[in-house]
Amino acid sequence: MDSFINEDFLLTTHISRQLYHEIAENLPVIDFHNHLDPRKLAENHKFVDLAELWIHADPYKHRVMRIAGIDEEMITGVGISGKERYDTWASIFTRTIGNPLFHWSCLELKRFFGIDEILNWENAGEIWKVCNDILRQPGWGMLDILKKCRVEMLCTSDDLLADFTWHREASLQPQNIIVKPSLRADSVISFTTPSFKDFVSQLAELSGMKIKCLEDYLNAIDIRLNLFSDAGCEYADHSLDAGFRFVSVLSGEASSLFGKLLQTGEISPAETVKLQSYVLLFMGRCYARRNWNMQLHIGAKRDTNTQLRTRLGPAGGYAAIGSACDVNSLVCFLDTLNEEDSLPRTILYTLNPADNAVFATLTGSYSGSGILGKVQFGPAWWYNDHLEGMTQQLQSLSSYGLLSCFVGMTTDSRSVLSFSRHEYFRRVLCRFIGEKVVGGEFPSDMTLLGDIVRDICYRNCKNWRK
Repeated sequence: MDSFINEDFLLTTHISRQLYHEIAENLPVIDFHNHLDPRKLAENHKFVDLAELWIHADPYKHRVMRIAGIDEEMITGVGISGKERYDTWASIFTRTIGNPLFHWSCLELKRFFGIDEILNWENAGEIWKVCNDILRQPGWGMLDILKKCRVEMLCTSDDLLADFTWHREASLQPQNIIVKPSLRADSVISFTTPSFKDFVSQLAELSGMKIKCLEDYLNAIDIRLNLFSDAGCEYADHSLDAGFRFVSVLSGEASSLFGKLLQTGEISPAETVKLQSYVLLFMGRCYARRNWNMQLHIGAKRDTNTQLRTRLGPAGGYAAIGSACDVNSLVCFLDTLNEEDSLPRTILYTLNPADNAVFATLTGSYSGSGILGKVQFGPAWWYNDHLEGMTQQLQSLSSYGLLSCFVGMTTDSRSVLSFSRHEYFRRVLCRFIGEKVVGGEFPSDMTLLGDIVRDICYRNCKNWRK
């Protein structure tokens, strides 16, 4: 059988092949949002076996195994060996055809291990042996793998209370990959979670102050943001799940609500929206003042399965796509910051593809002198991170905004092998442009098209974040 992942995988036209092989293929990678462990990066962690590298921390694989009827113990059970978990994955892999995991997994086996075969129950043993033999060789730590993907810089996703020691250590390793923290600010506005009280206590301790009111709380946050800046942070991220609402709130009311929260530990859902809105505005102003980039991930429905959430936490692979965005709330938030000249460069991600056109049009609603695409319609995210989803995102951005100003791909992943998705995205991008040329929609001008590909894959992001 011919190799499935051949040199022209997904490249359907001569233009797409030329754009990819001559331009996109060898460009460096900047990944501005992922969930890799900075300590493991600093240690250049070596994986025990293929299961730890490929399956153990990948909720995408866990999700499809559940759909295929695999018992949860075999998927996430603590007493299951790596070989057992791998064999379980291999037993259902061919069922994933049509799901992006099929493309991603075949690409990962090919790029990192040189394996052309489609994983199945019959060849699983040999593939396990080949991959594990390779992983035991020198040059197969986490940073080594990222170097094979041409990674120049990556930004991990870090809580406000995070320690930056490991980012500095990772950046000093001989692989010469810049590892920076980025703020994952969900805990800052998670007022109704059981862990919020502990978060406030730890924030007070790390900031060297007592938190008795909202002003204290915001001052403590500001102290931590200064430390993020000192560590090279350029990005902040907020997960605004399905049902996100924003309302205008005066400082007096917000202070009263925070006082009530500290005193009683409880505020109503309507009060929570008000307090979250007020603090979100504060955070946006902080980002703008520091010249950071704000990312808003909108539309996940995370509380679908109480049993799995209790067992695995909020990132266990069981979430779903939520309802379309409340555009009035999003616009009110962005416009309030814009009115104050405090709107930072912003990337909007939607989990619901029904919002594609809406988010693409918002890229033209806010601008900044000399800033290329101040508000970005971010790359296809999570459930949209596949051939069709990427193509739809590119088409919406092209139709309603400026494709040429796009800052490109990020992995948003916990798996180091997922950095091969930059290759996947670049192939899809070149396919998209090539088919437009063949269809007579784009000119067959390789100088023009080549510059657009360079910009989207590398230069726009490198220059936009400055």
